[in-house]
Amino acid sequence: MSVSRRINRLGLGVFERNDIRKQTYQVCKSNNDLPSLLDLSLGSTDIKPPDTVLHAIKNSLAQSKSSAYCLHAATEPFRESVAIWVSKRFGVNVDPYEEVLLLIGSQEGTAHLPLAVLNSGDTGLILDPSYPSHRGGLILADAHIEKLVLKAEEDWKPNFHSLTNAQLDQLKMIIFGFPHNPTAQVGDQTWLDEAMKCGVKHEVVIAHDNPYVDLCFEYNAPSLLNCPGWREWGIEFFSLSKGWCLGGFRLGFAIGAKPLINALRRVKSVVDFNQSLALQEGAIEALLNSSSWPKQVLETYKQRRDTAMKALSQLGWKVPVPSMAMYLWMPLPYWAKKSGFNDETFAADLLKKTGVALTPGSGFGQGGSDWLRLALVLPKDQLEEAFMRMESWWHVNS
Repeated sequence: MSVSRRINRLGLGVFERNDIRKQTYQVCKSNNDLPSLLDLSLGSTDIKPPDTVLHAIKNSLAQSKSSAYCLHAATEPFRESVAIWVSKRFGVNVDPYEEVLLLIGSQEGTAHLPLAVLNSGDTGLILDPSYPSHRGGLILADAHIEKLVLKAEEDWKPNFHSLTNAQLDQLKMIIFGFPHNPTAQVGDQTWLDEAMKCGVKHEVVIAHDNPYVDLCFEYNAPSLLNCPGWREWGIEFFSLSKGWCLGGFRLGFAIGAKPLINALRRVKSVVDFNQSLALQEGAIEALLNSSSWPKQVLETYKQRRDTAMKALSQLGWKVPVPSMAMYLWMPLPYWAKKSGFNDETFAADLLKKTGVALTPGSGFGQGGSDWLRLALVLPKDQLEEAFMRMESWWHVNS
């Protein structure tokens, strides 16, 4: 059976490739004396959500309305809670009826937005490296993709000034996100201001993916909501997956220009219904009464980051200190390049020999080649175990 050209263009995503490798390892482990899998490849935390959030969900589950289909009108209490949270968090007033939309995570929103605003053949710009849904959404919309390459020597800063007026006039959308996944850099508000100015001047939709807004170690996270012009050409995506540890519950939202929110809502109306009202009750509790929770989570990630950086330093692996939580962005060691490893084969061999799973940086685009992403999603003792295994493997290979 043939499949669409879009599917062929998508290829096998980095997380799917990782999953296949991990399944293969688990099968081998069951047949051989191999250590347990220590999965540091996916940003899916082991940290529990706030008890109050779980109780809010549990207390609503038995209500008949929680098992019914949820249409857009029924999400009004959630959208009103978002507006309250935004006012407190950013000092910005938003219209919960026209400028806010419930999502099944920010990933779903960024993947569906191109379907809402682009025609076949239109051009969208992504950063390289970038989160896979940014590229994937443009492919599904049959768009032409331009890439703005980020460089380590420039601290992964996007140089929007490098885009000519002719290039900007061809663009219909720019989609990116800071704090940045995978490079673990918080970024700067001026970078978003620069992008938003381009959007207003050249009539380009500026889509900003911001699920890590509350997980910054050293600096305040930038936000598109602080940029003049977002109500005309901007849309920003947020998630409860990271700050409130609700990844598996799939809760996120978009805030943006009314035409963009309306267009995205129309796409969603033929793709899915909304999450259960019970899950929305949990999200409301998180936003209104557990807004300080991400700070507690951040302290845990700081401890894990420090543990990891110490172990890597002892190993002789020079890794940049991340300014955002959850990940380390690690350059391929010199000895590994000399031995013929690239990021894909390095990660594959490490998993096969030690049971420690990392994500190859090239899975986020060519700009991530020869880098690896490590997710700080296991307790300190398991992280230390992972680095002990890596140390033995390192000395055998280096």
